[in-house]
Amino acid sequence: MNLLRRHWYDLGGALAIITLLLVYSFRAGLSEYQLLMWLNLVTLFLHQIEEYRLPGTFPGMINSAMFHSDTPDRYPLNTQTSFIVNVSIGWTLYLLAALAGSSMVWLGMASIMVSLGNIIAHTFLFNIKGKTIYNAGIATCWLLFVPCVFFFFKITSREGLAGTTDYIIGISSGILINIFGVLKPIQWLADRNTTFAFRNSQLLPKDRKGSSGS
Repeated sequence: MNLLRRHWYDLGGALAIITLLLVYSFRAGLSEYQLLMWLNLVTLFLHQIEEYRLPGTFPGMINSAMFHSDTPDRYPLNTQTSFIVNVSIGWTLYLLAALAGSSMVWLGMASIMVSLGNIIAHTFLFNIKGKTIYNAGIATCWLLFVPCVFFFFKITSREGLAGTTDYIIGISSGILINIFGVLKPIQWLADRNTTFAFRNSQLLPKDRKGSSGS
């Protein structure tokens, strides 16, 4: 389990490559909407790579800039919470949206709302709080999430895939997931004494210490 906590985002990077290869191989049998939803999953994997690996300083930014933590390597966000939010909730939502395709457009819309939430948070909230113009995750938000959001609404509108119910359930579900599946778990699962600490390289330069964390 420790291996997964430390390397789930690396696994996601590998899954991004595999997914792209599979999508390319089966592209002829995919509708535009299906293609978009599978690419949407890939954008999530790549976004998480930027947040946790290259440059990977998202955990430190959240704990230091957002929560002014005196132990930014593990409080309030720690590796266990990060795994639960990103893999158990994030991967599951985006994968189910891709598998369901146009039969459950509201599910795809919920995942798009999570991407939109990331765009807003990384562009405004995190930069304002951290007094920066870049934070780990913002590049993939604009290069990958923004096009996905745009083409989602373009395709669903043009092809009439989304009804009123899809909008109501999809948007409300997306908002609830952003709050109770992304933001709140950081507070609910916070533990100052946890051993689930991030590596020094995942902290902001000013907060890095001699220990590497577990």
